[in-house]
Amino acid sequence: MITHVVMFRLKDRSPENLQKTRNFLLDLDGKIPSLRQLEVGIDLVRSERSYDLVLIAKFDNMAGLHAYQVHPAHVPVVAHMREIAEAAAAVDFES
Repeated sequence: MITHVVMFRLKDRSPENLQKTRNFLLDLDGKIPSLRQLEVGIDLVRSERSYDLVLIAKFDNMAGLHAYQVHPAHVPVVAHMREIAEAAAAVDFES
């Protein structure tokens, strides 16, 4: 299994925007066949080193991750997140 983790630091860190963005990301669930599991969390600590949101997605294999990255439901999400995020960091690993 492949685990894809992306952390986002948003320009607008208001609680309302965090929840709206979480819901926006969760809307991917069920739209991409290779996406086996999706979790999106809002940071509770809110320290200087914290990111605001984390997306954790699971795929059967690297081919599934690649299919997700170019899927028509995912491409506009990437564009939107690039627009609203101040910073992002990702890690993909075998689990």
